[in-house]
Amino acid sequence: MSRQTLKFAIISDVHDNLVNLNKVLSYCQNKKIKTLICCGDLASMETWEYLKNKFKGKIYFVFGNMDKDYFRNVAQKNNLEEKNPNVKIFYKIGEFKIKNLKIAITHFPNIARDLAKTGKYNLVFFGHTHQPSLERQNNTLLLNPGNTANLYYARQASPYLILKKTGQN
Repeated sequence: MSRQTLKFAIISDVHDNLVNLNKVLSYCQNKKIKTLICCGDLASMETWEYLKNKFKGKIYFVFGNMDKDYFRNVAQKNNLEEKNPNVKIFYKIGEFKIKNLKIAITHFPNIARDLAKTGKYNLVFFGHTHQPSLERQNNTLLLNPGNTANLYYARQASPYLILKKTGQN
């Protein structure tokens, strides 16, 4: 059996801060991170376009409360997933697997806690509060990466989180 390291970036609450988003994307490129999970609040179609054009790996994205209706409508109408095979867009809750990890994402903490309580997931990620947090509910790791915009809790954390899992195949 070979050992493998699984790493991906988790961001939330970008709020159109392209300077900080670019820092995240540069870091990901330098560290060869191929998966990005965004827990909502990119805020605009322009920021979405910037993200998907700059990040060449797999993107999992769930809408937040500040993702303007226009952005949501364009995503739905133009079927952004179909045009971008490396993108998976969710409207309130996202469920997917990365390797053998069952992951759920949402923007909202109350939904995230409910998802974690089910015990169906290894990892549940959320945003909205802008405050980084990490807790365990039974066998589920519940995590908020903070905010990429660096609003309110800027001094407490970096604008993104890199999760690494090393284990056996």
